Amino acid sequence: MKLIPLFLVAFILSGCATAPVRQDWQDDSERLGVGIVTSAWHFAAEFGMFDLYFDAMTDDAIFMGTDASERWTKAEFMEYAREPFSDHAGWTYKPRDQHVAFSDDRQTAWIDELLDNEKYGTLRGTGVLVKVGDDWKIAHYSLTFLVPNDIAGEVVELIGRDIDPE
Repeated sequence: MKLIPLFLVAFILSGCATAPVRQDWQDDSERLGVGIVTSAWHFAAEFGMFDLYFDAMTDDAIFMGTDASERWTKAEFMEYAREPFSDHAGWTYKPRDQHVAFSDDRQTAWIDELLDNEKYGTLRGTGVLVKVGDDWKIAHYSLTFLVPNDIAGEVVELIGRDIDPE
């Protein structure tokens, strides 16, 4: 009779030990990790938190701004940001509607998000994050203006056909 509780505990534990890991829980956990990094990154930009902002990026990160000439390595982007971040007020892009996809090995994440900015309205940010140890880091980020299709021709005409930065 004393063995029945022991067998019951063993049976319950063996069921727990063989239970599969829920993939959706892993996805949610990874999405949360990516979301935390990108949200903290945008927050750091808003308040000119230079170290926090650039620590979120890989050493070989690339940032693509809205102008054709704005393709910066991390080092170049750090130099650019020193002045706007010097008074602890950088730039404000409020993220929303973020979408995340992962590589099969969960070491790379692709994001796209809408961003609201007081001066420019709604923009789109797209990025690639990579796992560095246990941390997600931004390896590539591109910021783009959204142009409604019905006025795209007018916008292209205003910009001109030659967008070569050189």
